[in-house]
Amino acid sequence: MGRVEGKIALVTGGSQGLGEAIARALIEDGARVVVTGRNPENVDAAVVRLGENARGAILEVSDVAQWDDAVNYTLEQFGKIDILVNNAGIANFGHLADYTHEQWHAAIDTNLHGPFNGIKAVIPHMSEAGGGVILNVASIASQRAAQNLAGYVSSKFGLRGLTKQAAIDLAELNIRVNSINPGAFVTPLTEGLDQTQKHVPQKRMGQPWEMANLVLFLASDESPFITGSEFTIDGGETAGRVKH
Repeated sequence: MGRVEGKIALVTGGSQGLGEAIARALIEDGARVVVTGRNPENVDAAVVRLGENARGAILEVSDVAQWDDAVNYTLEQFGKIDILVNNAGIANFGHLADYTHEQWHAAIDTNLHGPFNGIKAVIPHMSEAGGGVILNVASIASQRAAQNLAGYVSSKFGLRGLTKQAAIDLAELNIRVNSINPGAFVTPLTEGLDQTQKHVPQKRMGQPWEMANLVLFLASDESPFITGSEFTIDGGETAGRVKH
C-alpha cells in the first residue's frame, strides 16, 4: 500500500519540472492528482504522461476566481482534496535600481499571493473532511538574498512566514502546513547551467525524484507531528560554500 493511497492532491505548476515529478511520485504511491498550469498544451501533455490517475486544470494562481474553478474541478473529478502543493513560481531578474514595479508585482502575485489564494481556497474543504496537508515550495532564496532577484527573494521570504502563520492558525482544523526550500535541481529550466555546482558541498544539482520523495514524506501519514516547519534540500549549499 502506498504512502498516500487514496489521497487526492492538487499540484500547482505541475505540468513540468519539479511539479510534474512531484505529481508522478504522488500517483505512483497511490494518490490521484490534478496538475495545474497556465499553458493548456503543457497541462494536457503532462496529463498524458502521468496517466489515468491524473487530471489537468488551467490556473493562474494570482486569480482567486481561477482557484475556485480549479478546486471545484478537483472536487468534481475526485470528491475531495487531501493535499495541496503550492509549487508554481516565477523568477524575474534585474538590479534593484532598474527593477520595475511590474516585475515586482508579478513575482509577489505568483509566489506569495498565489499560495495564499490556494490555502484560502482549500481550507473549507479540508476542514469539512477532517484535515489535510499543505506544502509550500519556497527556495533557498527564502533564507538569504540572491543578486538581482528582489521580487523572488522577497516573495519566498514571505512564503516562509505565511507557512508558519498558516500552520498555527490551521492546526485546530487538523491541517498541517510546511515549506520546502529547494536549491538547484535538474529541470528543463536549468539545462543551460553548470550542473557540477562546484560551490555546493555535494558538487551537483538535485534530481527531481529527491524533491518528490521529501514531498511524499511530508504529505503522508508518516509525518503527523510535523507542521510549521521548513525543509531545505540543497546538497549542503546553505550550510556553507566550498572551494572549487
